[in-house]
Amino acid sequence: MNIVDSSGWLEYFADAPNAEFFAPAIENSPELLVPAISLYEVFKRVLQQVGEDKALEAVSFMMQGQVVELDALLAINAAKLSDQFKIPMADSMILATARHHDAALWTQDADFATIPDVQYIPKT
Repeated sequence: MNIVDSSGWLEYFADAPNAEFFAPAIENSPELLVPAISLYEVFKRVLQQVGEDKALEAVSFMMQGQVVELDALLAINAAKLSDQFKIPMADSMILATARHHDAALWTQDADFATIPDVQYIPKT
């Protein structure tokens, strides 16, 4: 299973330099998990940059994977990870979801650079 951090989705949708790094995980929808917080982050950014129609297209594409809702267990585990790694709330929710589902987490977000077992590529 794979989870792509919001930064990876945005890179992919923009066909930016690291898009190819994220393509295998994103394009393998049967193995793709999508934390609900990622829908929020991507929708908001695309909405701000290019409008609601494109934002709806983006999240519709994302929902080809299995959307994972935040529940109490994930929230508590995310809080622990946030404290442990000193990462923001959304990042900790995404990491908690990946760990709960034993999924690879793909990202270019520097907050994850030193976290073990994360597929990280620096943003170019």
